[in-house]
Amino acid sequence: MTLLLLQGAALLLAVMTLAWVAQRATGNSGWVDVAWSIGTGAAGVWFALAPLGDMLIQPRQLAVAALVAAWSLRLALHIARRASAEQDDPRYAALRMAWGRAYQWRLYMFLLVQAAVAWALALSILLAARNPAPGLRLLDLLGVVVLAAAVLGEAVADQQLHRFKRDPANRGRVCDSGLWGWSRHPNYFFEWLGWCAYPLFAIGAGWPWGWLAMSGPALMFWALRHASGLPPLEAHMLRRYGTSFRAYQQRVGPFVPMPPRALRSRGPRAHSPHIGDKP
Repeated sequence: MTLLLLQGAALLLAVMTLAWVAQRATGNSGWVDVAWSIGTGAAGVWFALAPLGDMLIQPRQLAVAALVAAWSLRLALHIARRASAEQDDPRYAALRMAWGRAYQWRLYMFLLVQAAVAWALALSILLAARNPAPGLRLLDLLGVVVLAAAVLGEAVADQQLHRFKRDPANRGRVCDSGLWGWSRHPNYFFEWLGWCAYPLFAIGAGWPWGWLAMSGPALMFWALRHASGLPPLEAHMLRRYGTSFRAYQQRVGPFVPMPPRALRSRGPRAHSPHIGDKP
């Protein structure tokens, strides 16, 4: 098992190093997140399926590996489409300005931290896949449903945002239609929800290590809600849209989807205004 963990760490280190080289060559930091998605998915699949001794691959390992691969591929393709249409990710552009001449070195250190976070997240996948309980249980099927719903929800949110941004009439507007009318970051919420599936695979009688899989959703929540997700993105949106984004913040909650505040205050008969979407 120790060798398996070291192999996963080496894989992620190599992927994020290549991501740093690619962003330096292209000047587009958006490819960093593509590499992170692919690297985390690859490490997760390896943790799920890598042979350990003479043990045969179990159905749970195959199910977890397939779900990880589907999540990773969808997210990587979405970010790649976005990166190919933008010159630089605004979050990394802000870091470039803040770090000045030390940007490249500090960015590499930052990417190594991302590799460590990905490795820690992949541990949840390992614990989920290696649960020794025979066959597939009801909790495993619930895990499949949760992760499938999370991937679908994130895809819908991403598509709504992409469709809004393509409409020239929405240029310069901040709107709250679709899922974006119930959460300022529904894509981040569904990303976090997907990691809640792995404890369902991992936890069970006879596998006390399974409870450690709770670290995956806890770490992802912290990263998205308090570290590299919402804080820098909201700061960028405030700089770009000012008072209109502040008004959006007052109407719509930051993370968990729920009715807008105006709708909740008016009661069940109220209707949410169709204003638009977050660019």
